[in-house]
Amino acid sequence: MALSSHSRRTSAHKPALAVFATLGGMWVFVLVTLGAFTTSIGAGMAFRDWPLSNGSINPEGWLRDVSMFAEHSHRLSGMMMGLITISLAVWLWVREERGWLRELGLWALGIVLLQGVIGGQRVTLDALHVPGFQMSLGQMLRIPHGILAQAYVCVLIAIATASTRGWVERAMPLQPRVRRIGLVCTALIFVQLVIAVTMRHNAAGLAIPTFPYSTPGAQWLPAQWSFPVAIHFAHRAMAVVLAVALTAFAFLIRRDPAATLALRAGASALVSLVVLQILLGAQIIWTMRHPETTTSHVVVGALTLATTFWLTWVAHRDALAVGKETRA
Repeated sequence: MALSSHSRRTSAHKPALAVFATLGGMWVFVLVTLGAFTTSIGAGMAFRDWPLSNGSINPEGWLRDVSMFAEHSHRLSGMMMGLITISLAVWLWVREERGWLRELGLWALGIVLLQGVIGGQRVTLDALHVPGFQMSLGQMLRIPHGILAQAYVCVLIAIATASTRGWVERAMPLQPRVRRIGLVCTALIFVQLVIAVTMRHNAAGLAIPTFPYSTPGAQWLPAQWSFPVAIHFAHRAMAVVLAVALTAFAFLIRRDPAATLALRAGASALVSLVVLQILLGAQIIWTMRHPETTTSHVVVGALTLATTFWLTWVAHRDALAVGKETRA
């Protein structure tokens, strides 16, 4: 008699699943990089149709034209991400006993499907203008598309981490204040990402064209205010807040006696990412938004979120194990 799906489920460590989930977590950064580069060079409408590109999955000339290459590569990587997520969700549903982890797989699947729909509507609704706004409806959809991408990164990291042997077999009794500050830092990064996406898609990246000051006269506050200037200044102000908060978070992890070598290394990497992100932000201004620099800034921002979320997620391991293992 064939075994039921429930009888084949187990909460034990599954090496193949852990590797596959980790590869999915790595592939998402390929997708983020291509999406960031596509936006940085203004190639989001290199093709006017969707889901095909010029009516084909292999459009003529896409390997020779940088705009076509950026956009079509982003679409192809998104398709691959969708296939990976579908496989991961099914795998978790069939083999994983922990109900909350199966639900995370479904959340990942729902987000990636929604991302595909939003990405498609961004193309098909590009010409639909909204009264009172400079951006069309399709252009507005770039903002939730960018925000959801970061949430998707976190869900994949949560799944990959919860599939590892260390999560399954090792307790992680970090101090409560580490967990609390981790949650605050993760929330602050998401606020910053909303600000950044809004700034980026409102062409406000150079609304304040000097750095570190806001004016050529070395004033910290802008001389004149407008929405682009305000959103740009908010991005800089939040960067200062995050630099302090993330450094404090990393310090607390390194001081926690229960922190493993991996967590201490992650905390050190987080500080390095913060420094690199600030330098890239300055370089964007100094190079007048050089596409490669701007893309790197977006990717490092995603890595900073991923590292902060991973540290916070692992810090909550014991609380999650106690509170959710019953949801099988």
